[in-house]
Amino acid sequence: MSEFSFVGKPTPVIDGPAKVTGNLKYTGDLKLAGMLHARFVLSTYAHANITGVDGSAALDVPGVQRVLTCDDLPDVTPSSRARLMLARGRVIFVGQPIAIVLADTAAAAADGAEAVEVDYEPLDAVTSMDDAVAEGANIVWPNGIPTGAGDEAAHGADTGGESEGDEEEVSNIAGQTKMETGDVDAAFAEADVIVERSFDTPMVHQSSIETQGWVAQPNPLNGGLTMWGSIQSPFGVRYDVAEVLGVPESDVTVYGMPVGGAFGAKFGLYEGLVGLVATAAGRPVSLILTRGEELLSTNPAPALRIRGKLGFKSDGTLIAMQSDVTADTGVYPSGLGGFAAMQFASFYRSPNLRLESTNVVTNKQSVGAYRAPTSPTAFMAVETLFDEAAAQLGMDPVELRLKNAARSGDPAPDGGDFPVIGMVETLEAAREHPLWKNREASRAKGRGVGIAIGGWMGGLEPGASVCKLNRDGVLQVQIGTADLSGTPTSFAQLAAEAYGVDVDKVRFVYSDTDSAPYGGGVGGSKTLYTLGNAVIRAAEDARRQTLAIAAEEFEVSAEDLEIVDGRVQVRGFPDRSVPLGDLAGKAMTFGGRYDPIHGSGSQAVTDRAPSFCAQIAEVEVDEETGEVNLLNLAVVQEVGRAINPLTVEGQMQGGAVQGVGWALYEEMRYDDDGQLLSGSWMDYAMPDAVQASPIQTQIVEVPSISGPFGARGVGEPPVIPTVAAIANAVAHATGVRMTQTPMTAPRVLEALEGR
Repeated sequence: MSEFSFVGKPTPVIDGPAKVTGNLKYTGDLKLAGMLHARFVLSTYAHANITGVDGSAALDVPGVQRVLTCDDLPDVTPSSRARLMLARGRVIFVGQPIAIVLADTAAAAADGAEAVEVDYEPLDAVTSMDDAVAEGANIVWPNGIPTGAGDEAAHGADTGGESEGDEEEVSNIAGQTKMETGDVDAAFAEADVIVERSFDTPMVHQSSIETQGWVAQPNPLNGGLTMWGSIQSPFGVRYDVAEVLGVPESDVTVYGMPVGGAFGAKFGLYEGLVGLVATAAGRPVSLILTRGEELLSTNPAPALRIRGKLGFKSDGTLIAMQSDVTADTGVYPSGLGGFAAMQFASFYRSPNLRLESTNVVTNKQSVGAYRAPTSPTAFMAVETLFDEAAAQLGMDPVELRLKNAARSGDPAPDGGDFPVIGMVETLEAAREHPLWKNREASRAKGRGVGIAIGGWMGGLEPGASVCKLNRDGVLQVQIGTADLSGTPTSFAQLAAEAYGVDVDKVRFVYSDTDSAPYGGGVGGSKTLYTLGNAVIRAAEDARRQTLAIAAEEFEVSAEDLEIVDGRVQVRGFPDRSVPLGDLAGKAMTFGGRYDPIHGSGSQAVTDRAPSFCAQIAEVEVDEETGEVNLLNLAVVQEVGRAINPLTVEGQMQGGAVQGVGWALYEEMRYDDDGQLLSGSWMDYAMPDAVQASPIQTQIVEVPSISGPFGARGVGEPPVIPTVAAIANAVAHATGVRMTQTPMTAPRVLEALEGR
C-alpha cells in the first residue's frame, strides 16, 4: 500500500480537456485594441552588405502602417542571440531580420513584407565548421566575436574545464576548453583494448507545434511595457527586455502564456526587438513566426563533431576516456561544445580523462538549447564505443556498462561526489527487459537489438510559491514559471499531499512577473525538482495557518486536529468539525480577527539529482536499400519518484520519439552559400506516429535526497540514448557501425557497401 494519498497516482492533466477541444488560448490568439501585426523581412544571403532598403511599395499595400529598419530603432549592440536586432549595415545569416512591417492584419503585414526591396552586395560566407577553421578563412566577426551569454546555463549545462585562447587574435574560434585528470597518455599505453571513432550530428531544429510568438504593449507612462509570449522563462525575458529598453525591470511585466512546445528554444530570442518595435509604434504589436521563419531564423541545436576514445583493461575496467568536440554554433558563440565534451565522460568511472572542445562561429543562424543539449551526440559517441569495446573484450554489453557505471559516492564531473543515483538500477532493469533478453532470437530473424544509456545531471535554480485558501474550500497555488509539460497537475498533487485536500480542490495559477513569486526558466529537467519543495512548503504553511485558526475556534491544540474530506476535525471526534471554506471565510470578512490563510514557500536547491534512461531498440535493415525500420523501442527510466506516472510516461515517450528523429530523420541541410535546403516541413523530415514504432515504458524509482518526495527531473533523459541504441541495433543486425546522423537509407547503404 502506498504511503501517499495522491503522489504516485496516475492523474489526467488539468488542462487536458481545454487543449484537446481547442479552448486553451495561446499567444497567437491574443487580440488587443489597436494591435498591429508584424512580419519580418528576412535576409536571402548568408553574408552581404546592405546597400539599400526600400519600403515604399510596402506602404502602398492596404492596411500597412509602417516599415521599420534599424534606422528607426535604438542602436542596441546585438551581443547575443537573446538580443538579436534588425540588421545594421550587413547581414550575417540567411533568415536574419532586416526590416519589420506593421499592418492592421497579419495578411497585410505578409503582403507588405513581400513588397519590401533590399539591395545587397554579396560577400563570401563561412558555412561549415571546417571552413571556419581553415587557413585563410573569412572572418564572421572581423571586429571580434560578441561575448553575450547563451542559454546553456538555463538548462543546467555547465561546460566545465578552463577556457583557452588568445583573446587578441581575430578568428572564427569562439572559445576552447580543456580539462584533464590523471595521466591519459600513460593509461592508453597500458590499455589492452582501445576503441576510437569520430561522430557527426547536424544542426537539428526543436520544431515545436507552436512557433515562437510575442505580443508587446507599450506603457507610455514609464517607458516600459507588458509582454505576452510563448516563452520558457518569464523572469529571464523581463530582465532581457528591460535591459534592451533601458528601463528598470519593475517597469516590464511579462505573462508566460501556455506554450505549445519549446524543448529549449524559447528562453529568449526576439523579445527585446519586439519590445523596441512596439515602443516605436506606440501601439501593441503581435509577431507570430511562420513555420518557414521558425526554421530559418530561430535557434536550432548545434552541429557537432566528437572524436571519442576509450581505453580498457582486459577485464573490462575503463582506465581512460578522451573526447575532442567541435561545435558549429552559428553566428553567436555558445559553450555547448564544452558541455558535450563533459557529457561524454560524466557517468562512467575513469581515473584518466582528457576533454577538449572548440566552438566555432559560422554564417548560419545562432544555436540554442534543445532537450538535453548536445547529449544525444555525446552519448551516441560513448555508448557506441562501449558496445564496440564489449565486442572486442568478449563481454556482454550491459555487464561492461555495469562494471564501469557511476555509483553513489563516486566523484562527479562537477567536482563533488555523486549523491544517491540510479544508473546501476536502470541498467539492471534494462538487462531484464524481454526485448534485450531475446536479442539473439531477434538476430536470427535478420533483425538487430541495441542498448544504450544516457544520464543528465539536472539543472538548479531557486524558486518560490504562494498558497491561499479560498472561501469555497479551494486551495489556490501560484508560481511564476511557464507551463510546458503538464507540471501544474504534478504541483497540484504535491500541494494536495502536503495540505490534505483532494487534487480536484487545488487550483494552480500561473501569473505575470508582477504578481507571481520568482520562478526559474522551465528547462534542464529542474522545474518540478526545484519548485516542488517550494510548493510543498507553501501548502504546509497554509495548513499550519488553517489549523491554528481551527485550534482557536475549538479551543484545542493544533496537534489534535486533522484535515479530512475538506473539513478540519478534532481527532477522534468527527462531529467536532468545520469546513475548510468556513475557516477561510473567518479570515476574509469585515471585522474578522484572523489573518488570511496565505502560505508561502521558497527554496534554493543546491544538490543535483542525476537521472538516467536506458533504451533498447529493435531494428530491421533492408540491405538492398539501406532503409532502417525501427520495430520496437523500450524506454527504461529512473525518475526518483514518479509524482504523476501518467505525465512521466508521456515525457518518456515524447523524448524517445524526438530521439528517433535525431537518429533516422532530422537534419538542417545547407548548401555552400549558406542557404537552408530543409526550410519547411516538406523538406525537414520528422517521425510520425507510425515511424516512431511501438514504445514500451518502464519506470524505475530510486528516490533522490532533495527532490519533492524523492522526485528527479524526467524531461531530458529520454531523448539522450535513443540515437546510440538505434546505432547499436544497426550494428547488431549488419556489423556496420554508423557514426553520422541521421542514419538515412543512402548513408546506411554506403556503409553496407563499404563493409
